[in-house]
Parts: sequence; structure tokens; C-alpha cells
Amino acid sequence: MLVEKDKLEKSIEEAIKNGKKRNFVETVEMAVNLRNVDMKKPENRIDAVVNLPHGLGKPRKVGVFARGDTALKAREAGADAVITPEEIDELAKDKRRAKKLANSIDFFIAEAPLMPEIGRKLGPVLGPRGKIPQPIPPLADPKPFIERLRNSVKIRTRDKTTFHAPIGTENMDVEKLAENAMEILKVVENKYDNPSQVVKSIYVKKTMGPAVRVV
Repeated sequence: MLVEKDKLEKSIEEAIKNGKKRNFVETVEMAVNLRNVDMKKPENRIDAVVNLPHGLGKPRKVGVFARGDTALKAREAGADAVITPEEIDELAKDKRRAKKLANSIDFFIAEAPLMPEIGRKLGPVLGPRGKIPQPIPPLADPKPFIERLRNSVKIRTRDKTTFHAPIGTENMDVEKLAENAMEILKVVENKYDNPSQVVKSIYVKKTMGPAVRVV
């Protein structure tokens, strides 16, 4: 275990208390700084979607690339955007609209047969933003995938030795925020052989508040 739960709780509590009170609910974020890892090697980079046990205090937005019955089920499940094969062509021709969609949605899923077309036509927009869809089997019910992603975060280092991730909102229970943070740290623990040697420092903070060092 990289850090004890009670230590995380104390740091999160301090970060929430130290930040000025704003007229909106702030997100609580965690920053993890790594060391002794060559991020020029793609195999050392972190790129993962983490399902948080207590969600983020507000649901993530999920878009679905689908046709027919799957598209209908996605709409019934409350997907934030449903994109049909015809609309893929339209988005490919309208880069501004495609970028707006990519920026407004946190996660995309897509029926597996549509993935090559999405990659070819929308890859240049979705790829750099880390928004390439997760494939789902043809005719699968998208509802469980949507519900899971609503409570998930994506962590991605690219070629940097630092990643940031939201762990919830300041009005959530501190214990739940700590448990969310621990779920994210599990990715680091499972990724590297000696995680304690790889983690340089961990900080928590409110969006606009000062950072508090955990380790």
C-alpha cells in the first residue's frame, strides 16, 4: 500500500479546510508525481480508466457511437450523446463541431464494428484528447457500460512523470474521497514492480485551493 487511508483522510480534510470557501462546489483533486521511470517508453506510461467506488459527486458525461437497437437503448439509458454512423461522416466534415463534442463528453463507447471508421474519420480529434471510444460488443446493452463510466476517471501520464485525477467534490464524506483516491493509487501499485520507489510525491487539493502533501 502506497499510503495509509487515515493519512489520506487527514490530508484531504486539511486541503478542504485550507481552501477559501467559493460560491460553487469545488472538485477535490489528487496529483501523483513519479520518478525512476522512463516515460519515453510507452510501456511505462499509465493510461487507465478507474471506476471510483463512491463516484465523483457529479456524473461524468458519456457518449455512445451506435446504430439501430443499441442506439435506442443508449438514448433510453440517458446517454449524453448518441452518434449514428451517418453522424460520424457529418462530424468528420465539421471539425469544429467534432472538437466541441469531444470536449463536452468525458467518455465514449462504441459498437466494435464502428471502431475502424471512428478511428479513421475522428481519430485525429479524439486521439489527442484521450477520448478514443471503448469498444462494446455488437447489440450489447450499453446501459451497464454507461453507468460504470459515469463514476469513472481517466488517468493518463503520456510522456510526463505526473498525472492529476479528480477524486470527488468537497461536499463528499472525507472517508469516501480517501477510498476513491486509494482506488486510483492501485493503478500505480499494479503497474510498477516497486511502486514505493516510483512514487516521488502525492498531493491533494481543491480546484482553486492550496496543495497539501500526502507523502
